Amino acid sequence: MRKFFSLVGLGIVLNPVFSLGEIVPVGAGSYTTVRPEKIAALPVAEAIYRTKDLTGPVPTNQWWSSLVWEKFSQNMFPHPLGMVCHEAGLGVSYPGGGIDGSSGNIMGGGVSKGGDFSIGHSAMAEFPDARLADYSDWMITAEFAAGDAILRTSYGHGSPFVFGEVQGGEVQLTMAHKPIVWSGKEGDSIIGLTVRGSHYGLFGAKGSKWTGLDGTMVKNKKGKSYFSVALLPEGNEKTLKLFAKHAHLHVVDTLVQTKVGKGQVTTEYHVVTKAMEGSGSGTLMALYPHHWKYSKAALTGMSYKSVRGEMKLFSGEEFSTLVPVQGLLPMLPKEGIASRERMVANLKKEAGPIKDEFADTYWEGKHLGKLATLSGIAEITGEKGLQDRFVGEIQSRLENWLTASTGEAAPLFYYNKAWGTLIGSGASYGSDDQLNDHHFHYGYFIRAAAEVARLDPAWAKRWSPMMKLIIRDIASSNRKDAMFPYIRCFDLYAGHSWASGHAKFGDGNNQESSSESLNAWYGLMLWGEVTGDKDLRDLGTFLFNTERTAVEEYWFDVSGTNFPKDFPNVALGMIWGGKGAFATWFSADIDCIHGINWLPFTPASIYMGRHPNYVKKNHDMIVSKRKGGADYNNGWGDLVVMLGALNDPKVGVDYLTATPDCSLEGGNTHAFMDHWIHTLDRLGRNDAAVISDYPFTNVFLKEGKKTYAAFNFGKAPMEVTFSDGKVIEANPGMTVK
Repeated sequence: MRKFFSLVGLGIVLNPVFSLGEIVPVGAGSYTTVRPEKIAALPVAEAIYRTKDLTGPVPTNQWWSSLVWEKFSQNMFPHPLGMVCHEAGLGVSYPGGGIDGSSGNIMGGGVSKGGDFSIGHSAMAEFPDARLADYSDWMITAEFAAGDAILRTSYGHGSPFVFGEVQGGEVQLTMAHKPIVWSGKEGDSIIGLTVRGSHYGLFGAKGSKWTGLDGTMVKNKKGKSYFSVALLPEGNEKTLKLFAKHAHLHVVDTLVQTKVGKGQVTTEYHVVTKAMEGSGSGTLMALYPHHWKYSKAALTGMSYKSVRGEMKLFSGEEFSTLVPVQGLLPMLPKEGIASRERMVANLKKEAGPIKDEFADTYWEGKHLGKLATLSGIAEITGEKGLQDRFVGEIQSRLENWLTASTGEAAPLFYYNKAWGTLIGSGASYGSDDQLNDHHFHYGYFIRAAAEVARLDPAWAKRWSPMMKLIIRDIASSNRKDAMFPYIRCFDLYAGHSWASGHAKFGDGNNQESSSESLNAWYGLMLWGEVTGDKDLRDLGTFLFNTERTAVEEYWFDVSGTNFPKDFPNVALGMIWGGKGAFATWFSADIDCIHGINWLPFTPASIYMGRHPNYVKKNHDMIVSKRKGGADYNNGWGDLVVMLGALNDPKVGVDYLTATPDCSLEGGNTHAFMDHWIHTLDRLGRNDAAVISDYPFTNVFLKEGKKTYAAFNFGKAPMEVTFSDGKVIEANPGMTVK
């Protein structure tokens, strides 16, 4: 059933009859619990591989997600270790031992079932499956069970340990080859050995005996139910002794807590341990570059290699990071309008006939995002009629999406209870049967809804219940949410999101468009602010700035410390668990490989200008290799120009003067391209050294002169204080000083 699409009165006609159990009313909107024909089916509940006591919404889009989608997992890369669940147990490897960038991609050493060794059970050669038995913010427990034979292994991000428990038999390690034993001997409870060039400690319970050290089958005899193995950064007695102190302090919980204030995001990483013997607390953790560069944690001086760069070893119960908040504006200042006549013409060009048709959630989202940007430009240009046109279309389109009718196929949202997810119809790129890319797609919807809500609080009140469901699907902040998993797609330890819902790949999970992920968190910030939800605004601020640092470190390597020295490129197109790929899912063109991590260009894209020297290096590399060279009027040349403007906008100004009707990437407009380039040309670069006590600000720097911009969403003036001592009174709307 098609719903009426109207800009007149900004209304819709609904089917007034709700079928209980199928259409669920939520505020002014609704969703369906019956799968529409345009949505492919997810696996049934019985095919979700978790233990019976683990109930509730299913976590997806994590580094370990393949464990719940398949009988046995695909390769997992928590770093520094890599592992895979297979019929005989858990294969354990150190991928950091073989990092290579010479191919143009960053490749790790890989993971296999045999690995450096496999952790198995003496009474069970093959298990029927492996299941998720427990999880916390960055650690999980995989259970292998068959009758009385049970093997539970706990592992996760940053942990050099695998903590294990065994019932109905003994733990046995099948080595890739005969190990080199350099500490301990047959019958000892602690062994130091080297296999395939990697150093490990084996830690049995006090009084237990490791046997079989002269071969490839190593067992722990006369032990208790617990044990651990650990990847050692160095193969010596001193290191083994340090790890032995923590070997039986099994990590049973991990927790990330955040606080936003005074222009900074404070993130605390906590571990809870259980002493299986003796006493004590704390563990050993390897910190990623986005941790140790922003932390004052006392480190051990030891480290591991990974495809993300050097991971430095920390000892303790908790560490914290302090990340500056990049201020963001909902629109750029009017000072960036170089020609009002030209801008109005560009806006009118975008205000053409409206089609009574809907795309899938991704392409519909891109259109909504474009309209939200145009609304802001129309506002600061003083074109209320055009703004009403853009906002009216957003409103009508969203209302159609946010309302479900009996028998309707699209546009609507469908809730799947078995998996705990809200799926938009029509779906695309596996957003339905694979739960891919929800944050990419829905981020556009959230930002567009925030633009309507900014201008019409009454509309926000009516439609907020449905919008909150969409937000909860990708970023529920309630750990006890009965409908959705906690922050579905964001990896709290890795510091960035994952795009694949299932991670069923040999290289683990992946994310291509980091910029579309950031666009989602930008949307959360805006929606939280305009609806008075400070907690949601702060969650968006945490997610945006944490992922921003991860993008700077792992997609861009702005400081030149993480990519291998033999890697010939200046950026990656995709981050995988086990590698970094100079590629995309859809094109080998260099504009696309770089540009997919820039789009959509919005006022929030200012974050990419925090490191202008890197911007120049990136831009110049692309120009030297792209087919069109410095002729930007082809491919995604418009995006290349817009990136370059973050360092040197004159190139963009000259290009627009010569080519005002240049070709555009599908989500871009001449209006915003013009506004972006001339804002940077007139006001200057992003001054990342200055932060403020309010998240909706920008500071520009040109020839030593700073320009301060703040957008006040309220009705009364407010005082904004910047870290360089500048204080401005921000009136409602945009203030530029």
